Amino acid sequence: MKSKSSTIFIFFLISVSSPLLEASNNGNRLFKSEENQAPEIKRSDFPPGFLFGAATSAYQVEGAYLEDNKSLSNWDVFCHSAGCSKDGLNGDIADDHYNLFLEDIDAMHSIGLDSYRFSISWSRILPRGRFGEVNPAGIMFYNKIIDNLILKGIEPFVTINHNDLPQELEDRYGSWLNQQMQEDFVYLAEICFKYFGDRVKYWVTINEPNMFIELAYEQGIFPPSRCSEPFGNCIFGNSDIEPLTAMHNMLLAHGKAAKLYHENFQPKQGGLIGLVAHCYMFEPLTDSELDREAAKRAFAFNVGWLLDPAVFGFYPEEMRKYLGSKLPTFSYEEKKFMEKSVDFIGINHYSAIYVKDCTNSSCSATGNCAIQGFVDKAVESDGVLIGERTGLEYLFVVPRGMEEIVNLIKTRYNNKPMFITENGYSSPDLQEQRVSELVNDVKRVEYHTSYLAFLAKSIRDGADVRGYFVWSLLDSYEWLEGYNVRFGLYYVDRKTLIRVPKLSVSWYKNFLKIKVFLWIKMH
Repeated sequence: MKSKSSTIFIFFLISVSSPLLEASNNGNRLFKSEENQAPEIKRSDFPPGFLFGAATSAYQVEGAYLEDNKSLSNWDVFCHSAGCSKDGLNGDIADDHYNLFLEDIDAMHSIGLDSYRFSISWSRILPRGRFGEVNPAGIMFYNKIIDNLILKGIEPFVTINHNDLPQELEDRYGSWLNQQMQEDFVYLAEICFKYFGDRVKYWVTINEPNMFIELAYEQGIFPPSRCSEPFGNCIFGNSDIEPLTAMHNMLLAHGKAAKLYHENFQPKQGGLIGLVAHCYMFEPLTDSELDREAAKRAFAFNVGWLLDPAVFGFYPEEMRKYLGSKLPTFSYEEKKFMEKSVDFIGINHYSAIYVKDCTNSSCSATGNCAIQGFVDKAVESDGVLIGERTGLEYLFVVPRGMEEIVNLIKTRYNNKPMFITENGYSSPDLQEQRVSELVNDVKRVEYHTSYLAFLAKSIRDGADVRGYFVWSLLDSYEWLEGYNVRFGLYYVDRKTLIRVPKLSVSWYKNFLKIKVFLWIKMH
């Protein structure tokens, strides 16, 4: 890596008629933007050994949903029975990463990625969980991915579970609502450590349980579609109790798997294990003391709900205060292994959101609920949006939030090592646009460079952040949003599955290989 004194700086002057300028000039757009202008940023602004990568998850990219003895997952069944996305499509084929992974690894190598974060399909390697045999074809597939990544000098960063699980475990005993799921997950983790751990040095047990639980057991829009009023009108479920039960089982599954790794595998394999949280930056809607407290409470009921037990061995004080006996507890023995369960914290951060207090005021039906911590969420203040809109109605471009969330987690969790395990920009649904317009993703480049600038600032201020993963490598199946919301560095043609590099690929390649950042000043 070049020293700062020898770094080359390249600037482009853009004429008034430039399409890049036109793409970023939205007239009198109403959103809070004064903090969102990024300074120059380059790779040498990050510590030596810092991992730059891209991420995917199994169901979203692999396809091949019945190939080589894989069983049906919860998402396979959900999508085939209910029609799970807005465009009516599913992950049966997805990006066919199962058959095209070598091409995708070549693409990663051409960009110059240090690392690739991907997840294991539980139903591909253990089609029946602990009730059946290990699937050799599934093991072989992930071995080939890992070996070819290493051959290209790319560090595997493996998530053991990212939303999908064998449907049999749901049918047998209700998956995460049953304590048996802890045993099944630990068995899955052990198989992963045994077959892949000699080469995998970074493990995530479960991807953002806090988001999954909210969508699956509170709102009921993810499988197994359990909820109750006022969050939704599901056939089964209890949105006040089941999210707490499912999260407790997920946390203990994580803790037991981490204990197994620390005791039986880490001494020889030498890797690290962590947990990933979905992390909004919660900002008070007003400067009132009540709203400031609401912002702290929102963090506790969302991020703290997951990370406090994984670092301290108990749930946040705010949750204990408002939920009382509804909130499960950890035994003395469980607390001992839970409080040592993470070597690092994974942060999936995309946006910030406003919150207001609902303990002493009239709020929405969900805002008045204890399970939400008596807070309401908002995206604008005094008619001004918190940031520029993206392709998802609940995500806005708020780069300052990256610095704020990292600093908050740094302080709350004693500066435990962190990775930004997901950060990305979703372009709007522009189905009618030509491919040439879809790949000219100026907004995505602006998004990543501005968020990276604020991340670099938090690192300069002492945050122990060790990596940054773009979500995502490919335009992929975005759960309920289908394929029309695109986060990828590569556009994927839905008919041919041909990968087309976007402008953001060139940006990332330049940033990583040439060690310079091409910053375009626009006036």
